[in-house]
Amino acid sequence: MRFLFVHNNFPAQFRFLAEHLARDPQHRVAAIGTTTARDLPGIRVERYAFEDIGHAEVHPFARRFDREARRAEQVLYALNALDAAGFIPDVIVAHSGWGETLPLRAKYPNARIVVYCEFFYRDRGGDVHFDPEFPLLGVDGLTHLRAKNAAQLLALVDSDLGLSPTPWQRSTYPAEFQPKIAVAHEGVDPLTVRPDPAATFRLPNGQVLPAGAEVLTYLARNLEPMRGIHIFLRALPAILAARPSAQVVIAGGDGTSYGATASDGRSWKDTFLGEVRHRLDLRRVHFVGPLPYAEYLRLLQVSRAHVYLTYPFVLSWSLVEALCAGCLVIGSDTAPLHDAIEHGRNGLLVPFFDTDRLARTVTSALAHPEHYHWMRQEARASAIARFDRRKALGAQLAAVLPRG
Repeated sequence: MRFLFVHNNFPAQFRFLAEHLARDPQHRVAAIGTTTARDLPGIRVERYAFEDIGHAEVHPFARRFDREARRAEQVLYALNALDAAGFIPDVIVAHSGWGETLPLRAKYPNARIVVYCEFFYRDRGGDVHFDPEFPLLGVDGLTHLRAKNAAQLLALVDSDLGLSPTPWQRSTYPAEFQPKIAVAHEGVDPLTVRPDPAATFRLPNGQVLPAGAEVLTYLARNLEPMRGIHIFLRALPAILAARPSAQVVIAGGDGTSYGATASDGRSWKDTFLGEVRHRLDLRRVHFVGPLPYAEYLRLLQVSRAHVYLTYPFVLSWSLVEALCAGCLVIGSDTAPLHDAIEHGRNGLLVPFFDTDRLARTVTSALAHPEHYHWMRQEARASAIARFDRRKALGAQLAAVLPRG
């Protein structure tokens, strides 16, 4: 069979599935992505260039869809290049979120199309209006929010099946579409992501932190409110005061992956660090920026306590990998976490906005690691049981392969 993956940042969520299919000599596998797409063995990757520019003449409600339509045009050119090479897909697996699926059904009316359904934007029960610290959207803002779903609704209509990584993420979609969406997480590789008692992590100042040291970790793609950077930083003064030997390592970029940017143009990190800087011993707080994957894993392996906070939004890969690495995860008691953590069994959950509770819980975890050794073991066992890539691959294949 011929399989086509479409994802601007390929392989992303499709890595394990694409690698598995490409290893079978009976299959041909191709992919379409932007210039950031990575090569995988045995897969032809067609890349398209896309400049995300604004168009003032387009109505604000339609600007996202205008960008998605322009991206779809570039995908169509890439599809034509595959046609010219004699590649006509039997099965297409595509992310629904950026407009890349728009030409797929028209181009390939007989293909099986499976779309990845990551998150459906809505005005209640999700990230919007969750945090009272930020302004409410008016009617214009809510209309714009609803319009963000246009391309993925078209993708669902055109598809044979949708895939969501977790039950809660599927639940964000309209009830009439949920029967069409299967749950299949992309999985984690427990042979790569594992505890390592010999691991070390080198700080930018040259200091080396070994596994077993009193290390508190926090990481996100970008340090922003959606992932609770403001809550974490506000809890830090009490944690550092109670644990004078603790080292804190914070990994992530200074940009914004989700939500709005700060109104004064500063990064969210600088905004919230400014609140508490005078109460922190910054010699023990290390901002290490985005990390290469191997260093990121070593950071998880040396962590004594790992904080993961999120609005009701997409569950991060890093949370699943932290569990698989045997971290003691202290997470926010928000809906996405309930698909991965059972409080008191394989991790600890605290109310998102309760900085005092977060500080007390982290302090206990740092002070008494021997009390939580069994919980770390359970964290890894639960990650393997729920998210092992071999199990995940079986669920993905069942969804992707045509019946009969």
